[in-house]
Amino acid sequence: MGVIVLILIGVAGLYAGWSTGANDAANSIGTSVGAGLMRYRHAVALAAVCVVAGAALQGHHVMETIGGGIVTDDLSPLGVLTALICSGLLVSIATFLSIPTSTSQAIVGSLAGVGVAAGLAVDGSKLLVIVQCWIFCPVLTLVLSYLILRLTRWFLRRHQSRVVTRTLTTLVVVSAGYSGYSLGANDVGNAIGPIAALHVVDMQVLVLIGGLALALGALTFGKGVTETVGKSLTRLDLSGAFSAQISAALGIHFFSMLGIPVSTSQAIVGGVLGVGVFHGIRTISRRRLLAVGIGWLLTPTIAGVLSFLLYTLLTALG
Repeated sequence: MGVIVLILIGVAGLYAGWSTGANDAANSIGTSVGAGLMRYRHAVALAAVCVVAGAALQGHHVMETIGGGIVTDDLSPLGVLTALICSGLLVSIATFLSIPTSTSQAIVGSLAGVGVAAGLAVDGSKLLVIVQCWIFCPVLTLVLSYLILRLTRWFLRRHQSRVVTRTLTTLVVVSAGYSGYSLGANDVGNAIGPIAALHVVDMQVLVLIGGLALALGALTFGKGVTETVGKSLTRLDLSGAFSAQISAALGIHFFSMLGIPVSTSQAIVGGVLGVGVFHGIRTISRRRLLAVGIGWLLTPTIAGVLSFLLYTLLTALG
């Protein structure tokens, strides 16, 4: 592999990680900011630290799936470069529009498109499992969020005191950190997992670099999507922020341990919707929810088509 090609792949990987962190920062801190508990700059700093920790300690599970579990044949450097560029570009556009998109759908769609264009073996059964988890994950976090909120509200009614309120406030901050950790464990594979298929960088070094890229994206370009998650879908109070965050973190962490690249955006939106269902369906912004849902449906399709066309074009140009 030429040095120039390796540098280009490295830059594309950092760009994909940066754009992923920018979009998915909202998934760990949006509810805390939306509830007015934390200032954005404090919340995003907490998320950045926890994202790096999650990526470094447990990011290898999803990294292995993205690196060789979807396209089972060896990807060429050009294929890796194409997948990273297409997924990063789509996520950047969504972040610019303040839409919480699915970064896992973007990279999985891009890899599948490259695999088809290159005539490589694409594991259809693995893709089917991933798609099923994409559907199940937001439903799981919605149900968890609703149940946790009911339990939390019941406890607060029976034990109204300043100590309980302060404890809940602390739990919201802790859940934001845990959510950031889970995000790093899942998203580092989504961001730069294809590079692992080239076997040119040690896995531990790769996940650490990816985690830092995620953190940088969160620190520099994540505010718009944070406001969408925290303020635009439904109203959030202290107990609602905690319920949404902890349910999303639990769901993401569960699938990360299984090596399944799920949508952290779908997980937290499911958690926020669980809060909305508790307060009444009328409290949910259907227009904003529709926009998010359309983005989820279009992301893997557009990513697959775009990567297919770009890979075909670059191959034709030699």
